[in-house]
Amino acid sequence: MRDGYRGGAVLAEAVRSGFTESTHRGSVVVLDAGGAPLAVRGDGRGPVFPRSSNKPLQGVGMLRSGLRLDDDADLALVCASHWGEDVHVSRVEALLGAHGFAGADLHCPPDLPAGPAVRDEALRAGQVPTRTRMNCSGKHTGMLLACQAAGWTTDGYWEPSHPLQRQLRATAEELTGEPAAAAGVDGCGAPVLAFSLTGVAQAFLRLVHAAPGSFERQVADAMRAHPRLVAGTGATDTLLMTQVPGLLAKGGAEGFAAVAVPGAGAVALKIDDGAMRAIPAVLSAALGALGVDWEPPPSPVLGGGEPVGELRAVW
Repeated sequence: MRDGYRGGAVLAEAVRSGFTESTHRGSVVVLDAGGAPLAVRGDGRGPVFPRSSNKPLQGVGMLRSGLRLDDDADLALVCASHWGEDVHVSRVEALLGAHGFAGADLHCPPDLPAGPAVRDEALRAGQVPTRTRMNCSGKHTGMLLACQAAGWTTDGYWEPSHPLQRQLRATAEELTGEPAAAAGVDGCGAPVLAFSLTGVAQAFLRLVHAAPGSFERQVADAMRAHPRLVAGTGATDTLLMTQVPGLLAKGGAEGFAAVAVPGAGAVALKIDDGAMRAIPAVLSAALGALGVDWEPPPSPVLGGGEPVGELRAVW
């Protein structure tokens, strides 16, 4: 972890045959509807990379730069970490083509679908990685279109010094209420900024509590209206937004997640070892502290092909 983040407490454990086999440490912040801390485990103030949980904030920044989309489903895709299903790829390609771009114009690297079932199908069919199937292709498409709308060059649109990236940074800092503690290169090649869990949770609250029609609310409403486009069939973000009315969710790589429920509060969490498997159970417990019920999919520990234990939250 970067200097300044102190590390977390045990948040989840894998129990096999009644014996605790593994534990996942991390930090979680739960804020009430007014933004006051309701529960904190671990370090809620040290900076971490939220990874793709920054995308809704970047989406707001793109709208502030002049991005306008005819369909709010496209805005959801701009804020997505999509699983590379056909519904995602076809919409990315259509959006690019409608504005005179192609997949080759995206800076994100070629990849196979992120969704497990879709990825297996692609491999069986002998498909090769493409930029439009990469899970951040919606975000990169939005960046190209925002540059076009603002009259900025698309050359180097991913560079931190580009006017677009300066706008996205300023927007994220405003919404979190913090200066970015660090900047790096995300897995897709675009910048990633470090904020505290408290700052990210505050930003998500601002999105869901924003005035109707504001850029913040447009992002939150688009994502909640099109949860499958934000992730994919069976993905945690998609399940959360489908099953809990009004909830906004956006996960990030290396064990990050953030959610907000209007009138209830917000949660941001980081699993220190980056294990994504711990997120649903910990989120469920954190949402419970807000009085929000969400039952995650079962996460059994198997022995001989049969359940002999479970992964569960311990806080």
